[in-house]
Amino acid sequence: MDAELASALTTYAARWPQEAATVALFHTLLDDAQNPFQRERLAGHFTASCWLVSADGARVLLTHHRKLGLWLQLGGHADGQRELSAAALREAEEESGLAGLTIAPEIFDLDRHRIPAHKTVPEHWHYDVRFVVRAGTDEAYTISEESLDLAWRDIAELAADPDADPSVRRMAEKWLVQG
Repeated sequence: MDAELASALTTYAARWPQEAATVALFHTLLDDAQNPFQRERLAGHFTASCWLVSADGARVLLTHHRKLGLWLQLGGHADGQRELSAAALREAEEESGLAGLTIAPEIFDLDRHRIPAHKTVPEHWHYDVRFVVRAGTDEAYTISEESLDLAWRDIAELAADPDADPSVRRMAEKWLVQG
């Protein structure tokens, strides 16, 4: 078991006790003998995402995800990286093209969701561990091949947007609460 991630999950559960059932699922995956940090583990695996906020904290950078067709946070597979905050920062840099990003080490959000079958990869679970990443003064992003588009969105507007992805709304609400 990865003691650092287990401790971070426990700390997260203390902060968000209403998410205890979700945290328990993440602990169970972490305890699995088969490496849960590899995308080849199709019973479910860890992914790492970021809530990439502007320097002033008022906006978040979202991707119009190429495969899913949804506006979501940036992120992706851990690909063996056990330090999920490092994987989230890597994904933020790769998918945004932004330099000078900084990451908060504590878990910001957890989300377990089904990924639909795509080409030769069957449907499977993502156990997404999300971190806050802050942009510097340069907000001129570059759209990667993983995205149809990127856009800075007002966080307060996202929290109130009934058409936004539910997990994106939840993160917007958490961000506004922590102020």
